[in-house]
Amino acid sequence: MTYDTVVFDNDGVLVGRTHFDVLREATEETFAQFGVTDPDPDHVEDMTIGATPEQVQAVSDVYGFEPDQFWRARDSTVSGAQQEEARAGRKTPYDDVHTLEDLDVATGIVSSNQQETVDFLLEHFEIDGLFETAYGREATIESLTLRKPHPHYIERALSDLDAESALYVGDNESDIEAAENAGIDSAFIRRPHRHDWDLNVWPTWDLDSLDDLHDICAV
Repeated sequence: MTYDTVVFDNDGVLVGRTHFDVLREATEETFAQFGVTDPDPDHVEDMTIGATPEQVQAVSDVYGFEPDQFWRARDSTVSGAQQEEARAGRKTPYDDVHTLEDLDVATGIVSSNQQETVDFLLEHFEIDGLFETAYGREATIESLTLRKPHPHYIERALSDLDAESALYVGDNESDIEAAENAGIDSAFIRRPHRHDWDLNVWPTWDLDSLDDLHDICAV
């Protein structure tokens, strides 16, 4: 298989993941912005990772929040926390990212993180020139339904790049499922947090490093 396009997940693939405690503290801060200083820990957990529109509505009903306003604030606060992690040197690119400089294919990013976060990280780490398009989530409740494994953002990136044969690189099973849903091949990269991970999905490729893409794309 020869690829003319490679699209990447961001966190856990190009840059390190943000510690869960940082995200949780930012979510707690969001509750505090709305006058709730002692929220139910389960509600904080629900709003930190993997929130659904139904959960946002349910939590908003409990505390009397306006759901769209609360979620916009949550996304902004969590994005700000991740940006601070990058500025402080606790969230950094992986060492092999710059091997993409001479990868002779069109490249893009599709992340379930906020668009604001993706844009900041690319500019802050001065790697924005490596990618021709980059998608994260809009700061809306509706965007939660479009996260991977939904192929929405992958399909938008493929359209931008005029892809004919594409590969998506991720570090989660939802990445592999999203690629399948978009009708393209997938690669699972075994970063340190995924080194011994047992997959319940079947990627096209299993990578140790982004440098492996040079051989794959030359096949």
